[in-house]
Amino acid sequence: MFRSNRVLFALIFSVLLGVSCDSNRVYDEYKSLPNAWHKDSIVNFKVNPPDSINPYNLFVNLRNTSEYKYSNLFLIVEMAFPHGKTITDTLEYRMADPTGKFLGTGLTDVKENKLWYKEGVVFNEEGTYTVSIQQAMRENGKVNGVVDLKGITDVGFRVEKVNNKE
Repeated sequence: MFRSNRVLFALIFSVLLGVSCDSNRVYDEYKSLPNAWHKDSIVNFKVNPPDSINPYNLFVNLRNTSEYKYSNLFLIVEMAFPHGKTITDTLEYRMADPTGKFLGTGLTDVKENKLWYKEGVVFNEEGTYTVSIQQAMRENGKVNGVVDLKGITDVGFRVEKVNNKE
């Protein structure tokens, strides 16, 4: 009994240490998807930046399982500014190496991917920014998109302080 309490304490301490050491994190949120990511399903994040002076790096975070059957991923990411301006990007990310091995981190069949979205962004408008993420996958030779994309379990968005020590 005493040993299991020490193991539990060590596990909790490790998790807290890992979270607290992430000093560059300003915003980090994930949203879980149902069994598949429908082509019309848009995942939204509301971001209130801490200031309108400093630059930040923006990331799309994804978790995928071995059920994901593609080597890449196309996303449409839209950022709506507080005063009405909108920027829309179509992005492609590599999800597997040429041998088919999934990229990302994780020891189980769930891989976590931190994908660059924008670098050195200054949130020069005060207020809430809305980031919308939608999958835009197509199969080779087909016009219509993949209706239900399987294997993506969570979609996230992250804002980090720019590390000027590099």
